[in-house]
Amino acid sequence: MRTETPLTAQDALIAIMVAISASDETIRTAELVTIERMVNHLPIFAEYDQDRIRVVAQTVFDLFEEYEGLDALFGLVRDALPEKLHETAYVLACDVAAADGKLGEEELRLLAEIRYELNIDRLAGAAIERAARARHMVL
Repeated sequence: MRTETPLTAQDALIAIMVAISASDETIRTAELVTIERMVNHLPIFAEYDQDRIRVVAQTVFDLFEEYEGLDALFGLVRDALPEKLHETAYVLACDVAAADGKLGEEELRLLAEIRYELNIDRLAGAAIERAARARHMVL
């Protein structure tokens, strides 16, 4: 990892959101706005130092350039994130993925990997995905 300090639980959540946004190699404005909105409004980020977002994002980008970087990212996330926040991470990832109204193959693969790596129950995962789709529906 490129940072001097280990990830906090909030950093791990940010890392998951950045990873899903960057998974298709295009970070869309809608995804960035969604990340910003969640960091600004969700209770889990109430005490979060938003200056860390750049550091965490750069860590994710650096890992994506390395062989087996995704495995390293999941190792960092699992180390930092208490199990009770695994579903929270998946909810945030689904919301970012759904924010632009398009789910590409890369995003779908990474969502599946997140479900697997964070041991998200299949039915809970389906419910989370359905809720994200409903929240981001347009007329």
